Amino acid sequence: MGVSRRGLLAAGLGALALPGCGGGKAATEAPDRKVEVFSWWAGPGEKEGLEALVADFAKHNAGIAFDNAAVAGGAGTIARSVLTTRLQNDDPPDSYQIHAGRELADDIRRGYVEDLRELYTEQSWLDKLPAGLVQAITVDGAIYCVPVNIHRSNLLWYNPKILAGLDLTPPSTWADFLTQADTIARRGLTPLSIGPAWTQKHLLENVLLGQLGAQTYAELWTGGTDWEGPAVLAALRLFTEVLARTDAATPAGDWQPALDKVVDGGAAYNCMGDWADAYLRTRGLVFTEGYGVVASPGTDRVYNFLSDSFTLPKGAPHPGAARKWLVECGSVSGQDAFNPQKGSVPARTDTDRSKYTGYLAAAVAEWADAGTRVVGSLTHGVVADAAWNTAIDAALAAFVQDGDAARFARAVVAGRG
Repeated sequence: MGVSRRGLLAAGLGALALPGCGGGKAATEAPDRKVEVFSWWAGPGEKEGLEALVADFAKHNAGIAFDNAAVAGGAGTIARSVLTTRLQNDDPPDSYQIHAGRELADDIRRGYVEDLRELYTEQSWLDKLPAGLVQAITVDGAIYCVPVNIHRSNLLWYNPKILAGLDLTPPSTWADFLTQADTIARRGLTPLSIGPAWTQKHLLENVLLGQLGAQTYAELWTGGTDWEGPAVLAALRLFTEVLARTDAATPAGDWQPALDKVVDGGAAYNCMGDWADAYLRTRGLVFTEGYGVVASPGTDRVYNFLSDSFTLPKGAPHPGAARKWLVECGSVSGQDAFNPQKGSVPARTDTDRSKYTGYLAAAVAEWADAGTRVVGSLTHGVVADAAWNTAIDAALAAFVQDGDAARFARAVVAGRG
């Protein structure tokens, strides 16, 4: 059991509880003729979505220049490092990208971001977003970000021609994958391509989800599931077996080149979120012909979600223009311009579904299905704050090398604080 879309995140994520916020420099008086937006959307399959959103913004905001401060790489990890330095130096952009959920917790505690409740009321957004999503971004009654989309983490991508040549269909469990991996390796292919450390963490969360089930997985992040219990240790050991069937010894530089190995015929599978759909379309591929996708093993009808969102930093140089950018991000026209290009579904519930075709048609339907179980992504900021995620990253780097599941579990528990 997990949680239904209607009760999104109620089992384990919920609203954050944080101490009151203060600090941050006062907004400077400056003409709002430009807006600097900081994101990590700079690579193929990402920048196209941003460009579509910016084009729609320009239609409604003539005279405001868009300053694209995107920093590429690492699913936001590199950008986050640059952003942290800017925030600490009282040099914020006008708005910055963040994953909805606990990833924003530290910035709220430090007083880096403004409360946006007034904007939500003005734009009547509260009844246009799923109640549980609103709950996930609400902190002590305040809201600090505007979600522009919903992504799904737990997907397994493949090349239909490669699988047909191997007489295989996508595995329904990770045990099935291990069986297939032997066949795939004998044919000289990599069973599962992988990239740098964050993609290995992405794989870990979805192996845990597939083995433990949605409810037990969700409770990993709330204390309801014992990290050192036999079920979790068994799932962690399974992860090491799966990782041994990847090319982790020579990982790709990022997720796109790892996925390229599947498209180009060198690997059978890749575990990645649905932003892969947008990237594969930039390569001229057609869904079901040039590429296919299923839920990662053991996660059928489960949505391991994340949401890209934008903030209003305290001390933003152009707060008026920044608010107009946030209005764009939360609008029907903005989300319907952005999401079909980005490979994600809209956060709003009242957008035009006819704009979502191919993979996205199925994704929109599954997200809206009351029977879909919903959990939050670790790698992409939903279920753990920055400090715990950093501790998990360090523990995972050791775990990938030594395969000691018990040691990893102890480190994860200790890192929670």
